[in-house]
Amino acid sequence: MARRSQFVPWKAAGRVSERQTDADDVVRTTGWVFNNETGQQLTLASFVATGDEEVGSYLHTFGLDGDDAAGKDLVEIGSGIGRMTCAFTKRFRCVTACDLDAGFLERCRESVARFGRPKSLRTLEVADGRTIRLPDNSADVAFSFITLQHCRRDHALALTTEAVRVVRSGGRIALNYRRRSPIDAVLVPVGSVVRTVFKIPGIGTTMSRHRSMTRLAWQANRLAPHDLVVAVGRALRDVEVWHNPHRAIDGAGATTRTMAGVNPSHWWLVATVA
Repeated sequence: MARRSQFVPWKAAGRVSERQTDADDVVRTTGWVFNNETGQQLTLASFVATGDEEVGSYLHTFGLDGDDAAGKDLVEIGSGIGRMTCAFTKRFRCVTACDLDAGFLERCRESVARFGRPKSLRTLEVADGRTIRLPDNSADVAFSFITLQHCRRDHALALTTEAVRVVRSGGRIALNYRRRSPIDAVLVPVGSVVRTVFKIPGIGTTMSRHRSMTRLAWQANRLAPHDLVVAVGRALRDVEVWHNPHRAIDGAGATTRTMAGVNPSHWWLVATVA
């Protein structure tokens, strides 16, 4: 754990989720899963509904919702407690939900049991933060949203390489990253400090109940399209970089496309595996 400081807030949040009565209680009491809100009016159903809407939008925009999707296998990198996983299980033959914390995966299984299609779900713990224990060419789609920015840079690059490895030739990847912005001059150093505070016994558990502290702790890297083209570009074709229309980006030779729903601080790598 000492060598993997970025895991500390993830594990603390996972332990908090394990101690709650059920996934509804996680949503009500931990603001990091629900728009920084807490309260008895919140439910797992409404939490999952936001994922249903976003999954439909992204799959359609990226061309991943074809009629043959029901016969395909998807790997989700960073499932959390299953906000998007439920929707994936209703659209794909098999969904492998990956996360580095077993507590999140336990709640993910609960979420899918209630609001998805459990027979389509597999879960996989990414214990080392960088390796997906699946065979080569074993999936048709790899998808990740608001996860790779929370990993150490080398782990994010390793998981990107893993996503390409597990997808069959002709399959697709849709991976989300956070780009650099002026606020990072403050945000990234503060995130490092918060991760250090998370290590203090008892403090991490309390901090993990609050979205602001957890999100700060999870701000671990910023990657540009060039970084990914260097890492995996030769293994891909039809590479697209999707970004917010109000903020230009250097696509590093890839086709750039815009989508209003993309956070201005984020971008997507969408491509076919060669």
